[in-house]
Amino acid sequence: MTALSADVLQDHMAVTLARVMAAANKRARELGVDVLQSFITITQQVDNELFWRVNYGSRDYVNRRGGDLMIEVNGENMKINQVLRGQ
Repeated sequence: MTALSADVLQDHMAVTLARVMAAANKRARELGVDVLQSFITITQQVDNELFWRVNYGSRDYVNRRGGDLMIEVNGENMKINQVLRGQ
C-alpha cells in the first residue's frame, strides 16, 4: 500500500468524502450491514449546510425491491444527521 502524497491530502473534497464514508460505514456496520458486500452510492445535498447521503444497497438488485440503508452525514462535522431504511 502506498502512502498518499501531500497534494492528495490537501484535496478538501477527497478528504471530506473519506471522512463521510468512514462515519457512514461505522454506523452501517453497527446496524448489521455488510459494507463490503453492499452496492454503495453517495449523493451530495446542499440545504443550509452540506450533507452527503450514503446509500447501501444489495449488489444483486435485479428483481429486488427495498431494503436499502441510507445514512445522511453532515459534511462539516461528520455527525450522522439521519438514518433511513428502505421498505
